[in-house]
Amino acid sequence: MSSDFRYEVKGAIGHAVFDRPESRNAMTFDMYEGIAEVCRSIDPDGDVKAIVISGAGGKAFAAGTDMAQFRDFSEPQQALDYEAKMDRVLTDVERCLVPTIAAITGACTGGGAAIAAACDVRITDARLKFGFPIARTLGNCLSVNNLSRLALAMGPTRLRETLLTARLIEADEALTCGLVSEVLAETEAVIPRAFEIAEAVAMHAPLTMRATKEGLYRLRTEGPDADDSDLIIGTYISEDFQEGLEAFLAKRKPLWKGR
Repeated sequence: MSSDFRYEVKGAIGHAVFDRPESRNAMTFDMYEGIAEVCRSIDPDGDVKAIVISGAGGKAFAAGTDMAQFRDFSEPQQALDYEAKMDRVLTDVERCLVPTIAAITGACTGGGAAIAAACDVRITDARLKFGFPIARTLGNCLSVNNLSRLALAMGPTRLRETLLTARLIEADEALTCGLVSEVLAETEAVIPRAFEIAEAVAMHAPLTMRATKEGLYRLRTEGPDADDSDLIIGTYISEDFQEGLEAFLAKRKPLWKGR
């Protein structure tokens, strides 16, 4: 795993950190692979029940891809391979088996914004700058799959306008449009609050959360006619559903087993 990416487990919570504060956590290919590996390697029967993702240094969650990595691009296949890699990474984050919470401090742009948009919950401090100013910087584009994720997170009309004007969304607007669920006044409060959220969801029924995440993925990629029979059967015909029912009737807390 890259030295610019850290991952540690604290109790039931995994904490992934982009660690290049001197460059506002600009993403290297190894950093992308680091977060993807963490998300796709979660053991459904393991100890980790939620993941917090943050950027080191307090000034940025993560900027876009480190531009130096594009200098060798000269062939069409290199561009296609890069976007295919990005789609794989973002799909790994989106389909992580446990809830993911993006703890955003300051700038969250380009690839960093794409990762945050693929997370389940996003909270931020008041200094947020979120977006993809590529129309006035690199001159590249986003894949259709990435556009789909972003349109779901911030609305297609706002996405279109921000991409074409290359402007960045600030905290108040992000809260209003539902891009983030909370704005914290103090930067130092963001990560502790993210852990509070992670610890709360870690107590919830894991099969319900997995089915919800997978169902939303299928809705985005396949539409409302996507087959959900396995998700319905997997929750209703489970030990956890029986436990939840008995616990509810007995007015006690359920003891989830994830099966």
